[in-house]
Amino acid sequence: MVEKPKFNLIMEKFSIQNIEKISSLNSELEVEKASNLFLKLRVLAKENESYQVLRKHLSKLIKDYEDKNWSSSDNITNEQIKESDLAEQIVQAESNFYSKRKEIIRKKLKESGLNQTDLAKILGHRKGYVSELINGIRPFSKEDLIIINRLFKIELENLIPTFIKEDKVLHIRKTLKSIPKSRIRLTKKDIDLNLENYIAQHRV
Repeated sequence: MVEKPKFNLIMEKFSIQNIEKISSLNSELEVEKASNLFLKLRVLAKENESYQVLRKHLSKLIKDYEDKNWSSSDNITNEQIKESDLAEQIVQAESNFYSKRKEIIRKKLKESGLNQTDLAKILGHRKGYVSELINGIRPFSKEDLIIINRLFKIELENLIPTFIKEDKVLHIRKTLKSIPKSRIRLTKKDIDLNLENYIAQHRV
């Protein structure tokens, strides 16, 4: 199996503007991301046929990966199955977060007498672009999220995933131990904001 890519790099890789640049899938997490995006684009493709091109590309990437890694049951390892299960949980947690964020934004828009087209005008984007943002297939910019936070009083933790990447957690722990005079006293809850806890927090 290929070494797992970093989670944040995968999120960027599967932003909709980068899909056609992907030549192959290299991990279970990537194939789960591709599968999830393939399903999300199905709804948008009904309104805009240009998304069908992306869906076909994703379908080919998924098939190529599965043919290479899952076609022979004799070559499937327990480690591979565990990696696949974890990848599914990570992508499901991320999907749950985006669904919750979409519901919150739409509710706030309705309460304010606005709709998605109005939000597009406020942010200075086209309507289709904002639809991609709200559906989690294109990342919001920092400025967009700050505007939404300020205008609609939505907590940032409901707009931005607040987990800390696993490699950064290890770095923080190591650094704090090396600073004897540090007055920072982080609890286990404070520091253990890695992907596994993020999954647990957003599991249905």
